[in-house]
Amino acid sequence: MSGAPPPLGIGLLGCGSFAEFVLDAAAGLPGLRLTAVADPSRERAGRLGARHGVPALACLDDLLERDDVSAVLIATPPATHAATARTALRAGRHVFVEKPLATTAEDAAGVAEEARRGGRVLVVDHVLRYNPLLRAVQRLTGRGLLAPARRFLFENDAADEDLDPGHWFWDPARSGGIFVEHGVHFFDAARALLGSDPLSVRATALSRPGGPVDTVSADVVHPGGVLASHLHSFTHAHRAERQLMRLDHGFAETRISGWIPVRAQISAWTDEADALRWEQLPQEASGLLSVDGFRPHGEERITVHVARNAGPAAPARGRSEERTVPHHVRAVLDLGGEARKPYVYRQSVRAALADLVRAVDEGTRPVADEVGGVHAVAVAEAATIAARTGTEQAVPAGPDLTGAPA
Repeated sequence: MSGAPPPLGIGLLGCGSFAEFVLDAAAGLPGLRLTAVADPSRERAGRLGARHGVPALACLDDLLERDDVSAVLIATPPATHAATARTALRAGRHVFVEKPLATTAEDAAGVAEEARRGGRVLVVDHVLRYNPLLRAVQRLTGRGLLAPARRFLFENDAADEDLDPGHWFWDPARSGGIFVEHGVHFFDAARALLGSDPLSVRATALSRPGGPVDTVSADVVHPGGVLASHLHSFTHAHRAERQLMRLDHGFAETRISGWIPVRAQISAWTDEADALRWEQLPQEASGLLSVDGFRPHGEERITVHVARNAGPAAPARGRSEERTVPHHVRAVLDLGGEARKPYVYRQSVRAALADLVRAVDEGTRPVADEVGGVHAVAVAEAATIAARTGTEQAVPAGPDLTGAPA
């Protein structure tokens, strides 16, 4: 009888604050073992290596010389991601890379091709893919309680309080710009929730007086006349941040708050059969909110209230769809409130790393794979060009990954 596979040895490249966060999230994850860290800063590498009891190295080449490094975790600035990932993949290592996969679609496609050619697993840290609320919305759509969304909107009034004028975030040569550095999370989330690849994009970018671009918006067209609208501004104090994701399902609406979502509210008009199904959801909370590798803390809740005969009994019609839906549903999916946001973030990263381990051990395709990584960068790059030129841009098709790990 064969036992469990040995832990996947992973080496970390880039020992900044985000790397510390990722390693804390991964602590104790079954099947994963940190074997070394590397950073050009001897001080940063030494501090993080000592904290986790592993060797502190200087660069990627040092990591790749070690037999106990089977995967590389890339936590360096965005402009370095593509070249670093390709080098690691070419050396036969699996890769977990912080978003974005690259700063251009061409480079992202090159990384995906390297993973396909070498049969290696590549996971992009698109943490929203591993958030229980988004996973629940996908499941409710699959069950037919929510119709496929016909519109997606995301508004992000984010903080710039820690982004001093010299921060690499403001330099498109290093970050790729706001659409690439940050927007990829939500381009990818829209693709997941809408279940389709984007077709084209129009966009706008605004600069602060005498300073860099700090506000961008994009309207992305998906098949079937589905529109995804995105707005990102880095203009607020931390305490005044606001984020809202909204999905229009026709006879229902989902509102998800926070860029690390902790609460979703669903409003739906329905018939008696589906009203009964909605009322059963609180008993199914653990399954509906489950994400492999994400450890619940026990305060997750689903509450449902059905107001029967809240509307007329006569059929209602919208966009040529006619339904008899007299009952109104209000459902709240809660991961423990705003205070749980750091916990949810850590657990989402943990789940992404667990996905890497599972894909390596079982030969499965990870949820946040290179296909999603390429698509997100392609939309972001098209939006950046659209904002600069004032013209609608087609979004290139994704890569052909025939022969990649299943």
